Amino acid sequence: MNLSNTAVAQRNHWHTVCGYQDLVADSGVVVWLEGTQVALFYLPGEECALYAIDNRDPRSGANVIGRGLVGNLQGEVVVAAPLYKQHFSLQTGRCLEDPQQALRVWPVRLNGQAVELAL
Repeated sequence: MNLSNTAVAQRNHWHTVCGYQDLVADSGVVVWLEGTQVALFYLPGEECALYAIDNRDPRSGANVIGRGLVGNLQGEVVVAAPLYKQHFSLQTGRCLEDPQQALRVWPVRLNGQAVELAL
């Protein structure tokens, strides 16, 4: 988790959304928190190995971001949206192709064997 997520999360309450064993390396899984679908990405080779962003694609409106392909583009860790292939930064949520599009980034942490998100 990056430092900005840490500062934000200290003001918020953590919620367990799944277990470490539910994560899939180099891929996404989707969890439900307070009426919102959140895509979790576990990238063990990265400095920040766990990312959480909204699952809803802002362009199509479909809940598909968790099924996107992860990679590195222009020096950023990204996920490619499955339908229109736009790339979203897993750290900031911004769309590399269209600055008008962005996904919410959630504070996320591993607490023992529990994956937790902060509201």
